[in-house]
Amino acid sequence: MQDRMTDEVSRKVELAWLLAFYGGMLTDKQRQVLTLHCEEDLSLAEIAQEAGISRQGVHDMLSRAAQRMFDMEDKLGMAARFRRMEDGLEKCRALLREKRYEEAGNVIDTLIRLDQEENNGL
Repeated sequence: MQDRMTDEVSRKVELAWLLAFYGGMLTDKQRQVLTLHCEEDLSLAEIAQEAGISRQGVHDMLSRAAQRMFDMEDKLGMAARFRRMEDGLEKCRALLREKRYEEAGNVIDTLIRLDQEENNGL
């Protein structure tokens, strides 16, 4: 039971994260339903009432919108790239605080190389 709840929370967090990157590519209704589900933590019945659609309609819309965002992330990788860059910059910040300048420079070089590879050198 606890694992299932943890999985559900993790999925909602992941969907909210993807919504930040790909929400503009969804319909207004899909964005509304996902926001109510992920950020407001409303039940399907509550979302249905708020959105003016059936509970099954909410379920179907959530499934389709989530799949669309996961597909976009698989193809574009924007959220994963952002995480890699953010993690690298945090590591660099920590190294700079410790005055480990050469290592910080290496992290920056790695981030630049990754960025160039991901953008085909552009």
